[in-house]
Amino acid sequence: MKSPGTGKFGAGKFDAGELGAEEFTAGLILALLVGGLSLLSLFWVPYGYNDMEVERRFLPPGRTHILGTDNFGRDVFSRIMEGGRYSLLAALLTVAGSAALGSLLGLSAGYAGGPADEVLMRFMDALSSFPGLLLALVMVSLLGNGEGALVIALLILFIPSFTRIMRSGMLQFKDRDFVKAARLWGASSGRLIFVHILPNVLPSLLSASVLGLSNAILAEATMSYLGLGIQPPLPSWGRMLSESQSYLFNAPWCALAPGLMIVLTVLAFHFLGEGIRRRFSGGV
Repeated sequence: MKSPGTGKFGAGKFDAGELGAEEFTAGLILALLVGGLSLLSLFWVPYGYNDMEVERRFLPPGRTHILGTDNFGRDVFSRIMEGGRYSLLAALLTVAGSAALGSLLGLSAGYAGGPADEVLMRFMDALSSFPGLLLALVMVSLLGNGEGALVIALLILFIPSFTRIMRSGMLQFKDRDFVKAARLWGASSGRLIFVHILPNVLPSLLSASVLGLSNAILAEATMSYLGLGIQPPLPSWGRMLSESQSYLFNAPWCALAPGLMIVLTVLAFHFLGEGIRRRFSGGV
């Protein structure tokens, strides 16, 4: 007779590793779908993303326009493909820049310790204490509208989280025996940090970076929705949502298409990041 809670995954437990693998697979499929459409736009789109045909305004999804047309007669599917390229590029640049700078700051602070560590981390705490959207709005207003200003603003916003992750990893490994042995053999500080310690914290950095992509996509969509991100005539999913809200009930497909792409992309990177985290943390 089975004890209460005993089932497929054992007594009162579930196979977290299997769950992590399922999350990773689901995320990978969604990421390939979204990324594939965006990359395909480099070589082919059904229509020009800014081609306007007034006589074809608000056409519902059909054989000619599979996701319909908007208020200017532009093909929604073509704009979704092109918008994904710009949105994903902004997210990738944001995460890559913030991960690089945050890693350098976090590793340096954790290795140095003492007053330098304390001052830097208090600055990161102060930076994190500001509401993220407010800080991004201030940065964009100072730097001006456009994709470059948006990436810089989001990059600064994301740095504290990567700094904390890498500092925590440094504190976890810098007093390990293998690091002490390397230090006794005369290894320089740079070699200790980048050769002996960094490889051990890379899984945490990879998981945080993939999860950060989902946050960056949401942040970019929010800023573009407010008119402070990617500017027309370039399409972006957030801008498409903003432009379609006036005729949401007349032509709902204009809002549903970019909204669905945002949701799928966020889920893709979230599942990927969680799958990676569970894989390297033993399913915890």
